[in-house]
Amino acid sequence: MNGRALPRLRIQRATWPRPALILTGTPRPGCRNCDGIGGIEHDYGNHYDGEYEGTDWEPCQCWNEHRRWTLLPLPRLPKWLRRCRPVRDPWAANGYSDEPPF
Repeated sequence: MNGRALPRLRIQRATWPRPALILTGTPRPGCRNCDGIGGIEHDYGNHYDGEYEGTDWEPCQCWNEHRRWTLLPLPRLPKWLRRCRPVRDPWAANGYSDEPPF
């Protein structure tokens, strides 16, 4: 080896732009910058009153989240098998249940 670490690869299922199995890298577990997470989160707030506004994500140099290779395109479900309506929550109507708590 010439001093460079080999990438750690894993298989994932992607859904966009079409369903497929992809090969992607993982962050280096011993990275001192990100502790193996793959990036650093930065919280930011409003300049006037200091209220929390959100979180920015800065990717680490130990990992390239855009490097991926398609291994196997997966077939799409036929239209008659796809669900058009979301599953209805029985508690959504009134927010209460007559079941005893567990």
